[in-house]
Amino acid sequence: MKLDSAGEETPDGPTPPSEGSPSTLGQAFSKILYGLSCQESGQSNARNAILKDLGALVEAAECDTLFEGSGSDEPLRGMPGMPEILGQVAKALEKLAAPPKEKTAGGGDGHSEVPEKAAEVGLLFLKLLGKVETAKSSSPLCPAWKIGLCHLAGPMYIFAITHRLKQPWTSPRSQRVAGEVLSLLLRVTECSSLPGFLCGGNEDDRGRFALVLGLLKPHLNKESWKNNPAVKHVFSWTLQQVTQPWLSEHLEKILPPSLLISDDYQTENKILGVQCLHHIVLNVPAADLLQYNRAQVLYHALFNHLYMPEHQLIQAVLLCLLDLFPVLEKALHWKGDAAGATTHCHEVLQLILTHMEPEHRLLLRRTYARNLPAFVKKLGILTVRHLKRMEQVILGYLEVYDGPEEETRLKILETLKLVMQYTWPRISCRVVVLLKALLKLICDVARDTSLTPEATKSALLKEATDCLILLDHCSQGQVKVRLSALGLRWPCSEATPVIDCNSLLVGPARFGYECGRC
Repeated sequence: MKLDSAGEETPDGPTPPSEGSPSTLGQAFSKILYGLSCQESGQSNARNAILKDLGALVEAAECDTLFEGSGSDEPLRGMPGMPEILGQVAKALEKLAAPPKEKTAGGGDGHSEVPEKAAEVGLLFLKLLGKVETAKSSSPLCPAWKIGLCHLAGPMYIFAITHRLKQPWTSPRSQRVAGEVLSLLLRVTECSSLPGFLCGGNEDDRGRFALVLGLLKPHLNKESWKNNPAVKHVFSWTLQQVTQPWLSEHLEKILPPSLLISDDYQTENKILGVQCLHHIVLNVPAADLLQYNRAQVLYHALFNHLYMPEHQLIQAVLLCLLDLFPVLEKALHWKGDAAGATTHCHEVLQLILTHMEPEHRLLLRRTYARNLPAFVKKLGILTVRHLKRMEQVILGYLEVYDGPEEETRLKILETLKLVMQYTWPRISCRVVVLLKALLKLICDVARDTSLTPEATKSALLKEATDCLILLDHCSQGQVKVRLSALGLRWPCSEATPVIDCNSLLVGPARFGYECGRC
């Protein structure tokens, strides 16, 4: 093997292997490891030579000797056994294939060489796993290959998750090789799925989630988490594969990185971090979240994101907050403060309504309107505290056309129905303004000649009619009286809530338009 060029000592690199290596094979792997460490950012020719030598060495090694040393006395003499050396080689290979730190504008992304390196590393991982599989079939009861697999599984998993999906640092070939590595790794470890690989299938197998977190931990602190752009994706994807009850025991390891990623200035990272926090909220018991005031920390971190103008971030934050409210309420109930149990929900809804009223961007309007019914359901009759602001938002949003799908106005009509159901004693004094808004909406929809689908128009008319019927019930029949005074016909059957569009349009003799629907 031509390793002389890789064996020169560097100030920061490891020392060259000595003659006292555990075995000839171990010494050869140690030289390979030293060469990989020295050539991480070196020339491609030297790197290719080292990878070629490593592939030849793995192919030529016998399975029995490849994993020897795990039960011998070599570790007692301070010399690592073959499984430990193979684990170090796997870590060096994974690091070699990792994408570099993102560069500034004009300097390139530095990802052009990564797919080729990843494919080469993936092929080496396949050879190593093939050796493990051969050793497993020939000596199923021998622990040597099991110990070797323990050292190889973590780096190989991180490599596979880094390169298996479409990313700026991947290519179709590197994605295919990474997928093959992951499939073979699951087969060798006898796991039917990735959650089983991470969590374990029984009491004896505790899974490899802690192992993966340990390998990711040095790269997930404030100073280093952006040095490798793939780390955040590997952490997020891995975290979301682990659910109850396995996640709670790792809370101290997963919560700080999730908060760190969500606190970044880039919207993409904020959303990724919030998704991690949401998964934690859903899969960690409330008692664990309330311990050490963790739930309050989560709430304040999420609440601060509501001031950002990115609609995707707002959607992720609101969904997470809606699932966090029961945890916060449980803490107040335990303290005997049942009256203030919905304090956090009131605070968020107040801020949402404040932002909704002057908002003119359609995507943000849709996001706010999409989540508004959930807050009304959450507060129930306590929505009455926000009724004045809610009325202004509803009236304003019903007036604005929202595109062919009309998602915003449909959600606002749903919100209006819920508000009337929960706060009906306060609705009678608002009959006039709500009736005007609903009639105007019905006329606008009936006269709409745009590309709005007929199904959407029908849905709007049905929801508006439902609101009119509810409004009539809340006002003890005032809606029927006022419509009759205008010469408008009320729907013949409240059980079939379809508004008589012709009577609304032709009755006042103002529009001279027949919609053809009634």
